[in-house]
Parts: sequence; C-alpha cells; structure tokens
Amino acid sequence: MPRTAPHRRAAVALLLCCTLLLTTAACGGDDGGGSATPTGTTETQRFAKTRFVANAGLAAGATYQWIVKPYRAGTFKKGADGRTSALIKAGLAGAFAYNRLKAAANNAKGDPLLSKALAPITAGIDSLKNLGTKLRKGEATEADIGSFENVITDVKDAGRSAGAEVTDKVPSLSQLRG
Repeated sequence: MPRTAPHRRAAVALLLCCTLLLTTAACGGDDGGGSATPTGTTETQRFAKTRFVANAGLAAGATYQWIVKPYRAGTFKKGADGRTSALIKAGLAGAFAYNRLKAAANNAKGDPLLSKALAPITAGIDSLKNLGTKLRKGEATEADIGSFENVITDVKDAGRSAGAEVTDKVPSLSQLRG
C-alpha cells in the first residue's frame, strides 16, 4: 500500500501540470487584444461597479501618494532633495492614473446609474492625458495638480452617488511601471 502513494502524488502533479499548461495555452488566443474582456453583457453588468471601484481607487491612490503628497512637500521644486526621482515617479503615476481613470470610465458604461453619474466628468479625465509628461519634465503647476485632485474628487463623488464607494488604493512602483 505505501508504494501507491508516491505514484498517486506523481499522477496528481502530472495532472495539475497538464491542466496548467492547457489553460495557459488556451488563454493565448490571437485576437489582437492584450487583455481579458467580458464575454457577455451579463458579466459586464455584474462586475461594472467592482471594476470601476478598483480602477478609480488605484487612480486616486497613485495621485495622492506619488503626485499630490510630494508636490505639497515641496519635492518638485528645483534644488529639492530627491527631486528627479519624485518627478519620474510622478510622471509614471500621472500616466498610470490617467489610464486607470479611462478604464474606470469605460467600466462605468456597464452600469446605467454609474454611467449617468460619470458622464459629465469624462471631459475632465480626457484633459489629464498629457499631465504625466508635464509632471515628469517638472513643468506641472499648482493648477495642474489641482485639476488632477478635482477630477479624482469628482470621480469619487460620482461613484458614491451611484452606490460605488471609491477608496484610495496606493499602487506599488512596479504597478506604475506597467
């Protein structure tokens, strides 16, 4: 009897490896898209608020941690210690936050109430497109930082009004890099 246990373990390990290999190969379709997409409207509707909250929370966390906080601390000023590093991180965070806000706006389309609440804010999100570059180059002003904060606040308020409470989730530096 004890001799079958190693065989059984080997068989289970082989089965798990094959399953993992097959599922990985099945996910690598050549549809041209690099990300998973919902297969039907039911799935889109079911997870729209959840995805919105996750994406908006990451955008809010990145904005506060890597843009607003260092700016208020004076780290972006010429001659400040760690300025170059802070500007690079802020540039990455700006691009990341813009990307997540666009994803959140796209997620909001799956929920009628959320879509209606977020509709007036989409122009504000689009206005942030080049702010990551301005931050990285050290050309961002108080007004630029304020516009980022205002858009994040508006997105949070829109989510709250639609029953999707957004809380800040600070992404790691590796998440910012993509």
